[in-house]
Order: sequence, then structure tokens, then C-alpha cells
Amino acid sequence: MTHNWLTVTATIFSNLALGLLLFQVPFSLILLSRLVKGPSRRPPLEPQPPTPDQLGTISIVVPTLNEAQRLGPCLAGLTKQSYEVREMIVVDSRSTDGTPDLVRQAAEKDPRFRLIEDDPLPPGWVGRPWALQAGFLHSSAASEWILGIDADTYPDPALAATVARSAAAAGYDLVSLSPQFILKTPGEMWLQPSLLMTLVYRFGPTGTNPGTERVMANGQCFLCRRSVLEAVGGYEIARESFCDDVTLARHIAQRGYQVGFWDGAKLVKVRMYEGAAETWREWGRSLDLQDASSPAQLWGDLCLLLAVQGLPLPMVVVLLSLGQYLPESLSGMEMMVQVALGLNLFLVAVRFALNWAIVPSYQLPSFPASWSFWLSPLADPLAWARILLSTIRRPTQWRGRKYQLKTKE
Repeated sequence: MTHNWLTVTATIFSNLALGLLLFQVPFSLILLSRLVKGPSRRPPLEPQPPTPDQLGTISIVVPTLNEAQRLGPCLAGLTKQSYEVREMIVVDSRSTDGTPDLVRQAAEKDPRFRLIEDDPLPPGWVGRPWALQAGFLHSSAASEWILGIDADTYPDPALAATVARSAAAAGYDLVSLSPQFILKTPGEMWLQPSLLMTLVYRFGPTGTNPGTERVMANGQCFLCRRSVLEAVGGYEIARESFCDDVTLARHIAQRGYQVGFWDGAKLVKVRMYEGAAETWREWGRSLDLQDASSPAQLWGDLCLLLAVQGLPLPMVVVLLSLGQYLPESLSGMEMMVQVALGLNLFLVAVRFALNWAIVPSYQLPSFPASWSFWLSPLADPLAWARILLSTIRRPTQWRGRKYQLKTKE
């Protein structure tokens, strides 16, 4: 009786390990094919001074809605931009916290600042692309580039000159930059890197070329040729999107223009959210990129993240626990469990190694205050759960606004 029970138990464990391998191996190979591009990726942009031919070639657009608590560093960084910036248009969506007053004060010292209030939000539009569209339409026709900047950024004085100069030199029509994230609390240092890693696993390291269907973009620093925006109707294509940056970038790439997503950690910093709860709620709701992806891509990515990010750590614990119940006489079945265990240990090791690789993407307090960052791989199952929630439930509000939008087909 005991022998039969052990045999049945061992068979169940072996089948579990086999099923796990059949599920994880293909996705692991996909992940490795993306990560292997890392060493050859475009290096981080280094700050560069403007050149005379850049005089007045850039219009900056900043959308705002109740940003008084965090707009100050952005305005301070923008006013340090040099002669390449013709104008800095702040599009306010009827803030009630004094945001317009901050812009007016900045305009007294730097006449390049211009405050406008966008029209009431029309049906079928999300607030951010509507504000960006207003800024684009009010910008000078003499500017060659439109640079979208978010209110929570800390721009380096050389940001505008560097990104426009680099894009022009490389023949790109649209370039957005990944920032350096400023993290302060233990909760966000633990959760945020795991959420960010979902993007690395799906689209590869910043500075690589994933193809037009997997183009990444970041609206916090989003540079596009004015002529290209005119050709595609501005932000119209992204009017209903909660990830308007990626939606617009992919549309432009599919039109045959050159689109890049580069490492801008030395040029722009960002303090996105205060604490883990806000990070989970606000960033997590758009991280699946639902509005920029097909259902097949969404669910395929969800399976990949489960296989290579959500499951490995729990499976290591399960397989180590189950392995001790296998009798030595069933070594063939034990080998299957060992192979599955080895693969998941490898995936966990890759994840911890990537934590070291993404350190330059963060401004952290000195150790030991940053201890939770180094344990962020332990949050990977939660990160996968957040992507799942976002995938099955489309957002209905953003930054305090509620929307009635058509269901994505």
C-alpha cells in the first residue's frame, strides 16, 4: 500500500514537473533571445551642448492637472534649457491647486513659458492626449521638433539639445527616453523594479530594436518631428488610450518612420508615485499596454510573464519541498523534477542579476536604506498579478478623472 502511494505521488510530481517544463521552456527561450541583445544595445545618452543649427528648433509641451506639489523641479529644469528651445507650452486642464500660478511665476523669469488652458474634454478623449494635442496645435510652425515632457520629471539642462541632436544624427523621427526613477520608501523600492521588469521581459532592454509591433515609448520625455505629427494628425490616433505614448509610437513606426526608445537616465529623472500603494494603483493600471496591443499580444505576454517571472520563485519552493518525497527507486521521475528545479533556479538567478543591471535606472538612498530594492525579485508574483488585473479590467479613471470609453475589441 505504501509503495503504491509513493508511486502515485511520484507520478503526480513528475507530471507536474513535465507540464511546468513544457510551459516554461519556450517562453524562457523567448526571454533569452531578448536579453541577449542587452550587451549590444545603444548606450545611455550623454549630455551634449546645443549647436548653432539647433537655434529655436524645439517646442516643449507639458500637460498638467493639479501638479502643484511636483511641478517645481520640472519648471526649474526646463528654464535651464538653452537656445535650442523656442517655447515651453504648459497646457493646464483646469487645475484647482495653484498649478497655473506656478507657471505664471516661471513665465515672469523666462518668457519662453506659455500657459494655455485646453478646451473642455470632448467625448472619446483621455485627458493627457487631449492636452498634448492642444499644445501641439498651439506650438510654433517654425519648430522642427515637439518635445513632450511630464510634470513629474527633473530635466537635465542639456536634455532638449541632446535628445534632438542625437535623434537627428541617427536619422530618427521619434525618440523617447527611459528616465532614472527616484525611489524613496521601502515599499516602492520593493515593488516598482518588479513592475518595471515586466517591460524588460516583454520588450527587451532599452536601446534595442524589438520591431514595430513591440515598439516601446515613454511619454515623460517624448520627442517627435513636427512634420511627422502633422502627417499622422497629432495625437488623434491615441485619443482613447491610457498609454498614449506607446499607442502613438507604434502607429508612427507602422507608418514607416524611424522610432527609438533610448536610455536617458543621465538626462531626465522622474518621481512618479509616492509609496507602494500609489505605484500599484496608478502605474499598474496601464502597464499592460492594453490600448496599444492586440488581445493575442496581451495574453501572450501575460503567459510569458507567468512562465519566466511570476512562477520561478514559487516553483523553486514547491519543487524543493516536493522533491524530498520522491523515493530513490524512482530516479527517472526524480530527474524530471530536478530539471524543472534547475530551470526555475536559473530564471530566479537571471532575475536577481537583472536587478544589478537596472541599478543605473534608479536613484536610491545609500545602503542599507535601499535594502528592499535588492529583494524586489520577491515581488515578481505580485507584479504578474497586477498585470493580470490590468489586462482583464480596463481603466475607467486616471488622475481623478472618470471616463466613458468604448470597450476595446
